[in-house]
Amino acid sequence: MVQKAKILLVDDRPENLLALEAILSALDQTLVRASSGEEALKALLTDDFAVILLDVQMPGMDGFETAAHIKRRERTRDIPIIFLTAINHGPHHTFRGYAAGAVDYISKPFDPWVLRAKVSVFVELYMKNCQLREQAALLRLQLEGGGQSGVDSHKEPAGLLAELSARLAAVEEQAEALSKQLDDDSADAAAVATAAHLERKLTGLRRALDALEPGTGGPSALPTQN
Repeated sequence: MVQKAKILLVDDRPENLLALEAILSALDQTLVRASSGEEALKALLTDDFAVILLDVQMPGMDGFETAAHIKRRERTRDIPIIFLTAINHGPHHTFRGYAAGAVDYISKPFDPWVLRAKVSVFVELYMKNCQLREQAALLRLQLEGGGQSGVDSHKEPAGLLAELSARLAAVEEQAEALSKQLDDDSADAAAVATAAHLERKLTGLRRALDALEPGTGGPSALPTQN
């Protein structure tokens, strides 16, 4: 069973954090608070997050500086960041947010439904990536002949391949449905690009699995998942 995704909420005002929690609670994911940029960076050292909601105006390390630190770290540089700001300083300020690595830049007061929908897209993408990594790890472990990892190691190779193929097919079906949803909703370019990247990784894993079928070239095509 896939664990709940973690969403990092960064704002120096407790009432804003409380409001974000009220808006996002319907997603039924794990919401993690951080009241400063420094606290956010500390949380990112130990936990994986699906998306970060980051306030721009904060005392000390502001949102832009916090985002710069996040993007410099290899562990966290690919986590989507949605900037939230109470002041709209015009196109230049917005451009600075995107230049800092944000996937979106939203001015307060924002529409709760829109914010929840945007966050839910990145949560779904995160879940699909987690499933993909699990399938790749399971396949690699079976090829190396180690452990059961949720699959009966006493099965014949053909049976293992069939089970792995079925599991991968389920992830492929979900990823395809998500991509169609993004197309229909005219979603953000960043979300569409992330979904396309996920589909490419799924294609590589499918090719590797197909290569293990009898009469093919063996496991040399197995991709390394990042």
